[in-house]
Amino acid sequence: MREWTITGLHEAYAAGQTDPVSVCSAYLERIEAVDRSGPAINAIIEVNPDALAIAGEQRAILADERAPGRAGELTGRQPLFGIPVLLKDNIDTGDRMKTTAGSLALVDAPTPEDAHLARRLREAGAVILGKTNLSEWANFRSTHSNSGWSSRGGQTRNPYVTDRTPCGSSAGSGAAIAANFAVVAVGTETDGSITCPSAHNSVAGIKPTVGLVSRAGIIPIAASQDTAGPMARSVEDAARLLSAMAGPDPEDPTTADSRLPTPDTLLAHLTPDAARGVRIGVPKDRDAWREPMTRAFGAACASLEAAGAVLVPVDFPDLAKAREYEYTVLLYEFRHGLAAYFERRGGSIRTIDDVIAFNTEHADRVMPLFGQEQMMKAAACGSLTDAAYQEALREGRRLAGADGLFALLESEGLAAIAGPTNGT
Repeated sequence: MREWTITGLHEAYAAGQTDPVSVCSAYLERIEAVDRSGPAINAIIEVNPDALAIAGEQRAILADERAPGRAGELTGRQPLFGIPVLLKDNIDTGDRMKTTAGSLALVDAPTPEDAHLARRLREAGAVILGKTNLSEWANFRSTHSNSGWSSRGGQTRNPYVTDRTPCGSSAGSGAAIAANFAVVAVGTETDGSITCPSAHNSVAGIKPTVGLVSRAGIIPIAASQDTAGPMARSVEDAARLLSAMAGPDPEDPTTADSRLPTPDTLLAHLTPDAARGVRIGVPKDRDAWREPMTRAFGAACASLEAAGAVLVPVDFPDLAKAREYEYTVLLYEFRHGLAAYFERRGGSIRTIDDVIAFNTEHADRVMPLFGQEQMMKAAACGSLTDAAYQEALREGRRLAGADGLFALLESEGLAAIAGPTNGT
């Protein structure tokens, strides 16, 4: 099956070479043939039963636009018109699909409305093809969890080497795009959940600055770090998807920051000379890494230099203490964020304690491989006014930011830092 790009598919629609029903049908057939058969990739937790009906409405629009005297008017109508998109199963959709974070505890509680980003994607013309599997509760249930495993969806596999990790928590989104189950997908990240599966599945993923994409309607971990982001087979498609997702939302105050880029400025940087003269920091110690990391990163550096970037060898700051503070912040904010999300959503599950009780009662199905000790730690935390939380938030930001990465950027005059996504 052809690996469509957003631009390529729009050109094919405009030329009358295909239509949204044909494209969505082909993807759904591929999901059935490849995702469900052995060894199953298991990236898709649920397909949208209304996808072909939505595509049919768009096919009718195309047919009308191809009427005599109107040929060629498709371009520019919607940035994602007729583009099949997959969403991670922690992003609310107010349709017949479920939103569960991979947990059986949420299967019987439908979500009343679209998440803000899902609504923006529909307004941009995207066809939401289905939901992707993930590490249950976005990998924040246990310290011993399997990346890409959920009690609802089972184990997602890496499509390149099916007995190796797809990484998580957006494992299904990464594996699905690598296996060509849609044009693009949306993942979420608190700490590595987009970048890690993107690297392991060899796709392009972006964790945007917090506040660029609204978190309203997304099952949370931590408000200070959570964000949704695009996953695609090219940087251009990732940028186009991010552009459609991004935008202010009164329900997420972080999106009101006027310093954040707009969708138009995001796409404006998709130029061949965008890196020319840009100073980028690279680790000094990379020659000590093991193969094939040294070779792969060296090739990436060569590409940056060929694009005109100036590479500056730097020593990275020690962020170990910042990571300790970060973990405290995540535990506190997980408990608080879940309570706020459940209140908005409704249903029998109202607190993190309700989730823990459900998991315990259904341990044979929910906890056959690992437990929920991380959830229990979060449940034991106090309020966000606790001194321990306030200190961790303040000191973590200082050590990682003002005295860490921001200090490095400023002292060396860097626009960015480049490094391997995962360990050597």
